[in-house]
Amino acid sequence: MISIQGLSVVFDRDGQKNTVLENMSLDIPAGQFLAIVGPSGVGKSTLLRVLAGLAKPGAGRVLVPGSVALVFQDARLLPWRRVISNVAFGLERLGLSRADRLGKAQAMLDLVGLGALAQRWPYQLSGGQRQRVALARALAVEPEILLMDEPFSALDAVSREGLQDELVRIWQATGKTILFVTHDIAEAAHVASRIVMLGGTPGRITSDRMVGEAHPRVRAGQGSAELVARLRADFTNEDFSI
Repeated sequence: MISIQGLSVVFDRDGQKNTVLENMSLDIPAGQFLAIVGPSGVGKSTLLRVLAGLAKPGAGRVLVPGSVALVFQDARLLPWRRVISNVAFGLERLGLSRADRLGKAQAMLDLVGLGALAQRWPYQLSGGQRQRVALARALAVEPEILLMDEPFSALDAVSREGLQDELVRIWQATGKTILFVTHDIAEAAHVASRIVMLGGTPGRITSDRMVGEAHPRVRAGQGSAELVARLRADFTNEDFSI
């Protein structure tokens, strides 16, 4: 279980102290698919950076019992490496043989449905395919926890919906703990088993809801539509809008 107790994060900007998150407490059981939603600037990405060890808490305690991989909005592929070499990149520090690295990278490409594109260059891929490669690269190092920072927000609607369904399939196949940041309430309702909403300044938890509807879910189905309506009502009750 990921345990966050009394977390506060303060940044120093132009000599001024800016509190981004304040007194946040949250427990996330192993294997849960948690979506974190909220308006821009509320601290969603900051929370992921703290969990990934890229930002330091100003106060509180954060326990992340397991290895972590982070997937960004931008795929950040290395243009001088072929697809399979991009996926294998994170394995190079583990002391594996080249054959083992490439074998594991190929297995992850197969998992995300891109096994046949292993020898292509990044420029030969669509945006959705590049994000699949980024996901395969994160999975290749076998993290117990997958942190995803608005990974599909820059994609067209068709690619985005396809990747949402693909991510749910991979989550069900691997049982990994996933923290998925998005500003899209409908996206959160479609993929997650639990949705936490952040709001306010500094950011805080304003809503914490379990999603009872089983996967696969029907887009805009009654269960999802009702959940989206409840979450939008949560936003309406706050002093901000999305």
